[in-house]
Amino acid sequence: MAKYDKADLERRMKGAVESLKSDLSGLRTGRANTALLDPIVVEVYGAHMPLNQVATVSAPEPRLLSVQVWDKSNVTPVEKAIRSAGLGLNPINDGNNIRLPIPDLTEERRKELAKLASKYAENARIAIRNVRRDGMEALKADEAKKEISEDERKRAETEVQKLTDEQIKACDEAAAAKEKEILGK
Repeated sequence: MAKYDKADLERRMKGAVESLKSDLSGLRTGRANTALLDPIVVEVYGAHMPLNQVATVSAPEPRLLSVQVWDKSNVTPVEKAIRSAGLGLNPINDGNNIRLPIPDLTEERRKELAKLASKYAENARIAIRNVRRDGMEALKADEAKKEISEDERKRAETEVQKLTDEQIKACDEAAAAKEKEILGK
């Protein structure tokens, strides 16, 4: 039975692009948005959990996020995760609540956010290349088992590379648009 599945590779590559777009939507240019905290993972109960599974995140004011931690013992790990996320937010602890004032976007802050957008895009490109590698290995395995010919493998490799190039281009376009929005150009 053939291991190569073009539809699965395409689904996985598009998933990486969608994940990038989701991460980029969390990068805001000065207004409070709960999506800003979506990428944050907190280490609690001996496991890594998304922030929204240990707390309620809300935006009570245009320049303030509020994180209401459900278990008081998790306040410190949540605060630590927010600080270490690289979002440039300074949590203020109010018992079970953590307030996050959204800083004004200085030129330095804009550059930090643009770097973070680039980092997200590079991670997505790496994920896409890993999917390509899996596809190429599956094709070689299929050829080794004599399930496909060398010509079929080469044709399929060309298709995989074309799909990879399309998805990487989509990543680059999404990142460039977000950087343009962040830098205000």
